[in-house]
Amino acid sequence: MRVAVIGGGPGGLYFAALTKQLSPHWEVTVWERNAPDDTFGFGVVFSDETLDGIAQADREIHAAMSAEFARWADIDVRYRGSTLTSGGHGFAALGRRHLLRILQERCAALDVDVRYRTQAPPAAELAVAYDLVVACDGVRSATRAAYADTFGTDLDERSGRYMWLGTDKVFEAFTFIVDEHDFGTLQVHAYPYDATRSTFIVEMEEEAWRRAGFEEFAALDHPPGTSDEDSIRRCEELLADHLDGHRLLPNNSKWLRFTTVRNRTWRHENIVLLGDAAHTAHFSIGSGTKLAMEDALVLAASLHEHPDVPSALAAYEDERKPVVESTQRAAQASLEWFEHIDRYTGQDPHQFAFNLLTRSRRVTYDNLRVRDEKFTTAVNRSSTVPPMFRPYPLGGLLLRNRVVVPPTALHTAREGVPGDFDLVHLSTQALGGAGLVLAGMTAVSADGRATPGCPGLWNDEQEAAWRRITDFVHGQSDTCLGIQLTHAGRRAAAHDRQPFAASPLAWDERSPEPREADRADMDALVRDFVSAARRADRAGFDALELQYGHGHLLSGFLSPLTNLRTDEYGGDLDGRLRLPLEVLRAVREVWPAGKALLVRISAADWAEGGTSEADAVAIARALAEAGADAVDVSTGEVVSHERPRYGRSYQTPYADLIRNATGIPTIAVGAISTYDDVNSIILAGRADLCGVGRAQIHDPLWTLHAAAAQGYQGPAAPWARAWRAGSGRPPSARTDRIPPRLELLRQPAASAHRRWLPRAAAPAPAPVPR
Repeated sequence: MRVAVIGGGPGGLYFAALTKQLSPHWEVTVWERNAPDDTFGFGVVFSDETLDGIAQADREIHAAMSAEFARWADIDVRYRGSTLTSGGHGFAALGRRHLLRILQERCAALDVDVRYRTQAPPAAELAVAYDLVVACDGVRSATRAAYADTFGTDLDERSGRYMWLGTDKVFEAFTFIVDEHDFGTLQVHAYPYDATRSTFIVEMEEEAWRRAGFEEFAALDHPPGTSDEDSIRRCEELLADHLDGHRLLPNNSKWLRFTTVRNRTWRHENIVLLGDAAHTAHFSIGSGTKLAMEDALVLAASLHEHPDVPSALAAYEDERKPVVESTQRAAQASLEWFEHIDRYTGQDPHQFAFNLLTRSRRVTYDNLRVRDEKFTTAVNRSSTVPPMFRPYPLGGLLLRNRVVVPPTALHTAREGVPGDFDLVHLSTQALGGAGLVLAGMTAVSADGRATPGCPGLWNDEQEAAWRRITDFVHGQSDTCLGIQLTHAGRRAAAHDRQPFAASPLAWDERSPEPREADRADMDALVRDFVSAARRADRAGFDALELQYGHGHLLSGFLSPLTNLRTDEYGGDLDGRLRLPLEVLRAVREVWPAGKALLVRISAADWAEGGTSEADAVAIARALAEAGADAVDVSTGEVVSHERPRYGRSYQTPYADLIRNATGIPTIAVGAISTYDDVNSIILAGRADLCGVGRAQIHDPLWTLHAAAAQGYQGPAAPWARAWRAGSGRPPSARTDRIPPRLELLRQPAASAHRRWLPRAAAPAPAPVPR
């Protein structure tokens, strides 16, 4: 095998060393345009997981790295005059220059041909002369650009600005500095990497960056290899209180915009991408060097494990791509949190620090409690009640906890009349402990049903059937019971007449084309919603939710993708809001003040040209002004060509956006399935309530089981008297075993806190709990 590697950074060198170690007879050549002692950047951070992989793959490299690591376990958050510390995290960092030297020496020992100060030939030329070409040529990869169509490259350049610097101040922990100024918020990500230096990344939102005067400095000519010294001196002035007389150190340091690199595939014939050439993840969540070295390990292993290059490259991509995409999802959440940091700077220091630490959704309430219980206790204000079990006032109701069972489409009704299955479903969910249970997708008219099996609330028989259900539920539980009212519009099931919608657009190619709603249709719609709301009140429901999302009729009016009208009910957002607000105001007049009125929206259409974040915020504000007590924030299902970015609690950022931009109470929904996620969302202030859907169907007693798992036995999670025998966890295999003491002298509990104190000769640290 002849292998060509373009780029002698950590990813390329590590791959070359591992490949040569596994196959000494292979010819491995690395082209690196810089000199061996040239380096850009400062410190590199590694996780314990990655270090375990390095230790297993090449003990010499791991030993050399470990000898120079700065290690610590604490994260400091400096905000509004306070420094809050969370321990138990576990970090290891070393200088990029040291890392390159270690890898260069290892390559030399293994007889890898590394050609420094040499520009690599084009990838197309190398692909003819070599069996494999590995492109490690960075975020601006020429190789990737040459085959962009094949790779399916997507470059997402963000608007915020950042500058990578060093400092001769040695921080004792990973330190987030959040400084508020008249021009906006300035934040810093800082961490030590040796006994004399720390990495120091300054980041700002674009408009704050302009108002602070940095645009003028950035506009000056800064040739390659030079730094923006004016901006650096200005940062020193602004951050003087945190630098304690120390200096900021440049290394080709200029203001940059972060670009997230994604590729549909990482391979083209015998050419493969590695590291930043294939993918990037925002620096606030992880190290690009770490990801590149993980890539290198898997690629080297795949080449060793498979009989030919094509199958090895396929295996490499199949194994690494899901891992990278998971990291990128977390990094995207973190990136967006820092881009919109001004949404959170009104929070008190403890909640702000918790919000910051859990921003990516990888670190959670439970996770932090294991790492540093004192920190989470302080954030929780010493309460022993988990955040999810705190009561919440919603409209005229007082919910006993923060868990909502969202509307579930059961499709079991006959002629719109709910039956025994609806009774069993709703009563079981109510007895399962949630604070609010919503009956789902109830049509306000016969032609407004999404399917023939959907329930309705347009006649006396349906009203009586619902009353039977609410009487039974309220007789067994104090859970609040609500109902969602809707007209499906263009998503309505075919009945004996053509459906109507905001505009004559079929849902998909198999659906009938609706007619455009006229004035008579809209007047009838308002009357139908008002009539159904009155029936819902008489039927005994405590809460009412209006469905303005998921492509149903009123959602169709709100979205610019489905409302193409040219009259006063179309056009700009004010026009698109007109009918939804008419319906809401009319319902508000007849719905009792002592009950709750909610509206569900799709805050994003997941399609180009759809509802924007600014639209979502404006819609929520308008709904609150018209009488909504809270907004149930969902996304999507507005157009059939949507492309959602699914993932754990993937819709929560939209509830977060609306709540923290407007102060309006929100319900977060979408792939929320663990009590840990609910606690994290509530405590961080991302939403006021959490809708737990599929997990509640999987386990109708989900809320009660969450209470048992957390040792909570208070009034927010009451067990029905008949079920109290099951309120404790049943015994299972070996749970009754009490282990004997086998230590003569007990070891003291390991501290959650570890600082980087390079000048003190400290013993080897105890393992950090994970």
